[in-house]
Amino acid sequence: MKKELLIGTALVSTLGAASVAEAVTATMSGNHQTGMEFDSPTGGTDTNAQVNDNNFTVSLSETTDGGVTISSSFMLMNEAGGGSSDEDAGFTLAFTDGSKLDLLNAGNASGSHDISIPASAGAEGVTVTTSNKAPTGLDFAAGSTAFGLEYHTASDFLTDGLKASFSLSTDNGAASTTAYTIDSHVGIGATYVTDLGDSAVTIGAGYSTVEGSSTLTQPSSDEGGMHIGISAVTGDLTVAVGFADGNSVESQATTTAYNTEVDGEVVKAGVKYVTGDLTFNVGITSGSGKDSHTFGTAGTTEDSYDKTSASVSYAVASGVTAYLGYSDVDSANEGVNDTTDGSAWYIGANMSF
Repeated sequence: MKKELLIGTALVSTLGAASVAEAVTATMSGNHQTGMEFDSPTGGTDTNAQVNDNNFTVSLSETTDGGVTISSSFMLMNEAGGGSSDEDAGFTLAFTDGSKLDLLNAGNASGSHDISIPASAGAEGVTVTTSNKAPTGLDFAAGSTAFGLEYHTASDFLTDGLKASFSLSTDNGAASTTAYTIDSHVGIGATYVTDLGDSAVTIGAGYSTVEGSSTLTQPSSDEGGMHIGISAVTGDLTVAVGFADGNSVESQATTTAYNTEVDGEVVKAGVKYVTGDLTFNVGITSGSGKDSHTFGTAGTTEDSYDKTSASVSYAVASGVTAYLGYSDVDSANEGVNDTTDGSAWYIGANMSF
């Protein structure tokens, strides 16, 4: 209860201190991407389909008389596919010293500092069986709730080139049901940028811990973990690698179980090279995890996911980019090779504004 009052007081006091304005400044941005995807599953028939990705974002901001910038946003996504929206953004307060405070749906500070690893920029996707819970992202164990905040330091925190974040969240008071409910989280993360000869080097790392339960049952290991990554940019060449290790709880829609504990790890590496209007990407992802179909008990058999991807993109005109991408996935569920994995090609274009 004390944490709920603390976060609620922070929200009311920081927004209440702002000067009242008649209207905020609104800007719009978005993209329209469309193309063709050609899938070749390991144990099925080749298929092809049109792929669309359409997004429209409205960003809102205003600055108080004291110099504090208050901002938020909402998004309409993929209207051509039936329409959906992302309207869960909270508020961001940007202070005059360069620091920021995110309020409501602030996320996890660990995930804010994971290194971006180059991979195919195309929209091809390879499906694996839904019961395969091997993680694929560096922030797979960075859970949080909507009732939270995240503080970002200004640049050059403590030393030149360092930025850090701290986050926490608590539950909304709802009773824990069959779906895993996060009760609270604490997360920290940092990014350090420096020069090493002719290269600009960025190191990112984070750690988070989560407490939660399902119908009063707690997992053997709550969600949480760590990640670390490094990226080096030398002229037009970018090389990056990252590693993550931790535990997550994933949904499992069956009649006998609703949640799956995953004790997993991920290694990612990638290269990007830019020459004129052309950009070449190559990336690999290797994830493994021991998942349990009995919630509250650690798993013993391993799921795996190995992906290799590459793409070439061409800047046709201002805001218009053409893509050719390829991905190949080899996966196994409970130690048995997956017949739904395979390879996919994508050719298409994106128009952004």
